[in-house]
Amino acid sequence: MASFAVDLHIHSCLSPCADDDMTPNNILGMAHLKGLDAVAITDHNAWQNLPAAAKAAERYGIVLLPGLEVTTREEVHMLCYFGEIEQAAAFGETVQKTLFLPGNKALFGNQLILDENDEVLGEIEPLLIQASSFGVEELLLLTQSCGGLCVPAHINKKANSMIANLGFLPLNQPYAAVEVFKKLPLEADTGGYLLLNSSDAHQLGEIAEREFFLRFEARSRESLFAYLSAHVR
Repeated sequence: MASFAVDLHIHSCLSPCADDDMTPNNILGMAHLKGLDAVAITDHNAWQNLPAAAKAAERYGIVLLPGLEVTTREEVHMLCYFGEIEQAAAFGETVQKTLFLPGNKALFGNQLILDENDEVLGEIEPLLIQASSFGVEELLLLTQSCGGLCVPAHINKKANSMIANLGFLPLNQPYAAVEVFKKLPLEADTGGYLLLNSSDAHQLGEIAEREFFLRFEARSRESLFAYLSAHVR
């Protein structure tokens, strides 16, 4: 087992709340400069920048864990991780079919799909930061059916977290971990779940330094996903 520096919650310019310069190449380049071993790009209800990010990750020698940050019907944010981009894409297509509010660039920002050279391929039409139609338990089942893992996001935030929105953290669910936003204290009982510390970066400068570490077998996506899978209850 070895110790690897990770940041498993980063938004690209596909998320309307992220800066437009959060391109796949810029993200992976910054992760390389900061000495990270593995990152996850987890756009709001979207997967479409993962193929470009995977190519950038390969160039920089960084492990990319495919993911999405899905908003449940209760407005709870859940990180959904997958072993393969194809799984994340199938899952993301299902989620996006439940998004009905249109995007609004002037109010929320762009939702840009980029290629491996950071050229714009298009934009997502529905507003990506709206709630999906899936409740917390339904989303867990959908994620599992697509081969993925669920992690309640930033449980120490005052909004869009499981504790803030539901009033409690279920202690008997098959989550791979729970995530803590690094800039805030954690006061709740986490019930023994694996804790992930992440940046929730929306700007390049917010991406984590070499400050959060996980110990798994090898510097690979397969090993990282297997490590998280082993912590599912």
